[in-house]
Amino acid sequence: QVQLVESGGGLVRPGGSLRLSCAASGSIFRIYDMGWYRQAPGKQRELVAVITSGGSTNYADSVKGRFTISRNYAENTVDLQMNSLKPEDTAVYYCTADIVRKYVPQAWYWGQGTQVTVSS
Repeated sequence: QVQLVESGGGLVRPGGSLRLSCAASGSIFRIYDMGWYRQAPGKQRELVAVITSGGSTNYADSVKGRFTISRNYAENTVDLQMNSLKPEDTAVYYCTADIVRKYVPQAWYWGQGTQVTVSS
């Protein structure tokens, strides 16, 4: 089995910062892309940022210049540094990873999500 476990969410004031972390564990053969999505109440889940196995990154326009995704390939972790947070960043943030397991087809796996609330 594979598990993705997020940490680092919480309540922060506008303009503040948070750092989310996600660790993938289990019977993993290889991880390709890793990323973060978010879902605000009443809205669809949307891509926040993704980082490929080669280190290329892609961000939603709404977070460019404020969020930074990084990855530790040896430890199978991905982080999201969030600066200059705005109330509209409030959402549940989900970690996801494109994983190959031994004898199991390549698939995307998801964490349980961590709540980020930006409010004064």
